[in-house]
Amino acid sequence: MSETALKKIPRVDIVDALRGFAVMAIVIIHSVEHFIYPIYPDTLQPDWLVALDSVVFNVVFSLIAGKGYSIFALLFGFTFYVQFINQKNKGADFSWRFIWRLMLLTVFATLNAAFFPGGDVLLLFAITGLSLVFVRNLSNKAVFIIAVICLLQPIELFHFISSRFNHAYTLPDLSVGRLYLIVQEAVKSGNLSTFFIENITTGQKASLLWAINGGRFVQTIGLFLLGFLLSRNSLFVNTKENTRFWIKTLVIASLLFGILYPLRVEWYDNATSGIIKNSIGTALDMWQKLSFTFVIVSSFVIVYYHSTARIWMEKLRVYGRMSLTNYVSQSIIGAFIFFPIGLNLAPHLGYTASFIVGIVIFVLQLNFSKLWFKYYKQGPLERIWHKTTWIGKK
Repeated sequence: MSETALKKIPRVDIVDALRGFAVMAIVIIHSVEHFIYPIYPDTLQPDWLVALDSVVFNVVFSLIAGKGYSIFALLFGFTFYVQFINQKNKGADFSWRFIWRLMLLTVFATLNAAFFPGGDVLLLFAITGLSLVFVRNLSNKAVFIIAVICLLQPIELFHFISSRFNHAYTLPDLSVGRLYLIVQEAVKSGNLSTFFIENITTGQKASLLWAINGGRFVQTIGLFLLGFLLSRNSLFVNTKENTRFWIKTLVIASLLFGILYPLRVEWYDNATSGIIKNSIGTALDMWQKLSFTFVIVSSFVIVYYHSTARIWMEKLRVYGRMSLTNYVSQSIIGAFIFFPIGLNLAPHLGYTASFIVGIVIFVLQLNFSKLWFKYYKQGPLERIWHKTTWIGKK
């Protein structure tokens, strides 16, 4: 289907459901992590609870850590293409509106970061999202090549190769740990103004530097570009050709994950050298997470279109349509539950209890989303973002 033949790209329901799944995964992982506030019960726990906590921790971090963000990033690129081509078919260039939209996103990022001491991924999206403007008119092949280069983790590979040729080579010190300690002290203080100020300043800086240090900054650009290509080629539409594509993707991603995971354990988890862990080890960690992300996405698409589970998966659509509102409100709710500025339950909730809290938050948000869409067509923050995006347009 050519771009010029399109009048307006219709809403793709599965994308809303997949986005809802991603936000659900994010709230669960953040709850288990106490929203980046690593305070847990220090009293002696029953053996059964210790064992259960260990299982919950390993399962949650193995299956969804880093994957919710990756899916969120893919769909960010997907949405850009839809907006871009819809405007193009009206004879307008969406580029400057999109840059303005990214600037507005920093406002939502600041709001979320005020309650989330780990900094906010939305700010990372606002910065790296500029990459989509530069590739918007490139061919599929060119966009794919750029995406692959980004996803190869070139910075980490550069550090690894440099360390092989120069044994005195050291990684740049971005002081991420020191910055996070400052933020953690602000959280522990229970002082509301200190909490907010450090979160939106030091926390945001720490988050961006962590993204650079941990390979996520460049990977995010690669994910945006892949999402752009998935949208441009209508690969989320239910066709026989697309089903074959997702089955092939599932097989290849599963094989890659099977190869990469043990290498990641060896070079990242069990690395005895800091430079190995933070160069090739980090690259392997990002690659195995990426491969498993596509195991999840391809499985989701296949099951959604070709099984009776669709009736349950469709319930996530309404949650995904309010992804920005749900994402930001998660942090507000989490701060109230876990932090000293609120109920301060972090010292009393282990991994299992925190996992249950995450499920409860998700269920409450899901039901609120259902209620909201009985009366409105957009979520509250989504409506604000939409209105301000098109401000001044007649």
